[in-house]
Amino acid sequence: MSAIEFNQLWKEKLLNRFINYVKIYSTSDAESETTPSTERQWDIANYIVEELKTIGLENVSIDDNGYIMGYVPSNLENDDKPTIGFISHYDTSPDFSGENVKPQVWENYDGNDLVLNQTTGFTLSPSKFESLKKYIGQTLITTDGNTLLGADDKAGCAEIVTAAEYLIAHPEIKHGRIAIGFTPDEEIGRGAHKFDVAKFGAEFAYTMDGGEVGELEYENFNAAGAVVKIHGLSVHPGYAYGKMVNAALLASEFAQMLPADETPATTKGFDGFYHLMDLNADISEAKLQYIIRDHDADKFEARKKFMEEKVAEFNQKHGAGTAEIEIKEQYRNMKQQFEGKMHIIDLAAQAMKEAGIEPKIKAIRGGTDGAQLSYMGLPCPNIFAGGINFHGPYEYVALESMEKATEVIINIVKA
Repeated sequence: MSAIEFNQLWKEKLLNRFINYVKIYSTSDAESETTPSTERQWDIANYIVEELKTIGLENVSIDDNGYIMGYVPSNLENDDKPTIGFISHYDTSPDFSGENVKPQVWENYDGNDLVLNQTTGFTLSPSKFESLKKYIGQTLITTDGNTLLGADDKAGCAEIVTAAEYLIAHPEIKHGRIAIGFTPDEEIGRGAHKFDVAKFGAEFAYTMDGGEVGELEYENFNAAGAVVKIHGLSVHPGYAYGKMVNAALLASEFAQMLPADETPATTKGFDGFYHLMDLNADISEAKLQYIIRDHDADKFEARKKFMEEKVAEFNQKHGAGTAEIEIKEQYRNMKQQFEGKMHIIDLAAQAMKEAGIEPKIKAIRGGTDGAQLSYMGLPCPNIFAGGINFHGPYEYVALESMEKATEVIINIVKA
């Protein structure tokens, strides 16, 4: 029997909580060295803290770096169960604007085009995104075409908080101690860098940060970020002959040195890639920001070395010091951390089956806080949160998917 069946009250709680979260501007910034990387993240962090206190969690805290923790106490007479954790991140991706998000709710979706913005004509269409057809008859939450939505990962935040509130309100559901945590800066690869695993106190945890219903992931990319800086020489264009070195043109040349068939748009499955995230250039200076990804550890190391070699070739052609590269590792494939611990995966899979969901165990073409946390001693696979088309104006989530994710959380702790 299902652990939870939402009545209208709980559906509205979940929907309204999610709507409130996505309206709060909380985009992270890879250029910043602070934690959180943006002051605006404190707005949603403090909002969540007050909410956790209001619904009755114990030992709610937020540290100087914006990491939130709280606990649903055990209601077992003799509690010999391990503490289980649930984690999500409250920042949104800098890939697209997350400011002034205006979510729209579409009840009983009919399978046709959704005109998200009457002024611009911006449309979410099943002819472009076939996955929409899976949600006919459901309630969709979309953007207005001007921003991302922020379901990554405010859907996860809303699901965890709602599950905690539901468990506190339903003491007849017996469970051990539950730890919940919320992190900043996951979207820039730093979400778990300052997470206090010992303080969290869980034996294992789950990030609620996946996509469509059924996703269960314990394998992900190895990841690094690379910044290539190119130095030019600016002189008056009328007197530039033999003198000017145009960093903007050199940046374009360097970008063409990387394999055109090894980008996110040309790879799938376990294929790795180089992804040019941002390019800022003028005559004097240029900066190219890349992410490097591969599931295979040896291939990942080879990719990092390849980029360094390309910079060396570039300098050999254009002169020593013309270009420089800095590579910073972000996270590693967590698969090996689950050797001998597959019961953690099995528990989540069974919780999905009890909710009427067929688990879809797959590798993530990306990463979550769980990848880093698993290497920090907290095994942490990833469970679906329900969002689709992350990081852009076509992003959407079905309320019914969020309900199922909340149900899975409750089924896990009930088990």
